[in-house]
Amino acid sequence: MKSKKIILKSILSLALTLVSTFTSFAQTQPNTITEEGAWCWFADPRAVSYKNNSGTIDATYIGYIDVHGNIKATQINHLNNTTNEVLVRSYFQPDDHNNPTFLVLPDERVMIFYSRHTDEACFYYRVSKKPGDITSLGKEVRLETKNNTTYPSPFILSDDPEHIYLCWRGINWHPTIARLTIPDEKDNVKFDWGPYQMVKSLSGRGGVRPYAKYVSNGKDKIYMAYTATHPDNNSTNYIYFNYFDVNSKSLKNINGKMLSKVSDNTFDVDMSQEYKNNYPLTIVDDSNKRNWLWEVDIDQKGFPVIATVRINEDKSSHNYYHTKWNGKAWQQVFLTNAGGHFHQSPNIEKCYSGGMAIDKENSNIMYVSKPVKGKYGEVYELVKYQVSDTGEVMLEEQLTFDSEKGNSRPFMIKNNTSKLSLLWMYGDYYDWIVSKTRPEGYATGIRTFIEIPYKQSKTKKKLVKKNKTLKAFTITMELQMDDENYDGEILNSKYFSYGIAKNPSMKPYLKINGKKYISTNIFGSSDVWKQKNRSTSGDWYTPSKFDKVQITITYNKGRLITYINGLIDQVITVNSLTLKDLVFQNFKGKVVGCKVYKKAWSQQMIKN
Repeated sequence: MKSKKIILKSILSLALTLVSTFTSFAQTQPNTITEEGAWCWFADPRAVSYKNNSGTIDATYIGYIDVHGNIKATQINHLNNTTNEVLVRSYFQPDDHNNPTFLVLPDERVMIFYSRHTDEACFYYRVSKKPGDITSLGKEVRLETKNNTTYPSPFILSDDPEHIYLCWRGINWHPTIARLTIPDEKDNVKFDWGPYQMVKSLSGRGGVRPYAKYVSNGKDKIYMAYTATHPDNNSTNYIYFNYFDVNSKSLKNINGKMLSKVSDNTFDVDMSQEYKNNYPLTIVDDSNKRNWLWEVDIDQKGFPVIATVRINEDKSSHNYYHTKWNGKAWQQVFLTNAGGHFHQSPNIEKCYSGGMAIDKENSNIMYVSKPVKGKYGEVYELVKYQVSDTGEVMLEEQLTFDSEKGNSRPFMIKNNTSKLSLLWMYGDYYDWIVSKTRPEGYATGIRTFIEIPYKQSKTKKKLVKKNKTLKAFTITMELQMDDENYDGEILNSKYFSYGIAKNPSMKPYLKINGKKYISTNIFGSSDVWKQKNRSTSGDWYTPSKFDKVQITITYNKGRLITYINGLIDQVITVNSLTLKDLVFQNFKGKVVGCKVYKKAWSQQMIKN
């Protein structure tokens, strides 16, 4: 009887703990990073947090791409309690595979990589001019390669701090690696080792595309978990694990045995019995399922952990697993069934699960997207799972509730101080690319449980009724563009002007004291893709011109900032600028509204 009371008391205590935890998350409302944004899950890190020892930088950077082809990034500055959203690149291939990835350089500047999906032999990148501040991005640089690129994943390791190691899907559609120099004072880099194909899957036969996820130990190793091919293409799809040793430039198995010298030969992987006999320590999962993976990370002991999914023959049922190396073997723990494909389109990408993410502080915790019945029917919600070291599921806890639309593709930020630094996509998803087949594309936004600071500005919107000379100002205007007379100077003042360059550039510019500053971004969008075939053909179509557009220009304390539809475009440092004699006499379109204010608005004020 006494033992029964003890057991009952323990059960009650556990139940109260679970209820308390459940209630705390139930009261946590998601915050919206952006209403328009999405990402794939094979280019990382799509978000990073960085805090330096001197206390001058404490920020989080979150990247995504919207259906208009805008590559964007949000910067949360935790020191001054501000949030900014930057237009990294307009008019890009509107494809969610093209989300940007981040790297904090040794001098604390932030480097942003992006590339088109499979159909262009280059990367693009931009580097912040100021340490830790992506509102100060420099020029866009095109980094040429010999093979098409997708999914840039950059690393800097302490054993070789003078270089960047970049991993991607490149040569022959396989995992590829190269070493880059650190950007110089003009933001230029070059390849000084590689690129090299690291593995060759299934003899490299046509259509074989291994999918790889990477993580670094920060010192001397880049861990790589990858598949034999795309799970659509094979009813059986193995998952493998190797690591790249930065000192020997070799590929090794989990116990450190060399598999290949990367620059000399490419390691062959297969799904044959002979391969299994010869290289058992390279195989994570050899089940006869359409295996795929979502993330690889390192646990507190330095062992790899992989978020994996097993998909059945007809792709209708996806099962999530927590897969961990325990020092001797791979321990796979079944978490939950994840339904089928998460998106609205019934006949494409049936291997697209809702998604999984590994907790960066405790690798025994997983966050998954799965269908849950709620107020709006069966909708993909986020659920937290925790497993024990011995492989039992200890906790199942729902994090989002009664969502009207789906929550998918979660991502956990490393080094973030928030209790639950989780990001995810929210909304309807029809396709990974915008086309005339499915013009809605990836109609999602980005949400988070991170507290998004909105610093309440004391600046009042004091309208200037006369054309006074101002040392700090905000100019807001809604323009109705003339398609036939799209370029030219839009506004002019005594000390600066703003306009649009002629075709084919179509880039906005500032002229300040006779010097011209041309934007990286085209004054238009990629909406033209809505009229084109669904393909990764490599085409750059004629940009879609704006019918209407909101332009804002602010100046205060040496920073002149231009905004396009509320997104930061250009930030120019110029001292002692004043606004005087503002005119619109050369603009051929229509100024629907233009107002001048005495103070520089924050981006929050501009968006509102």
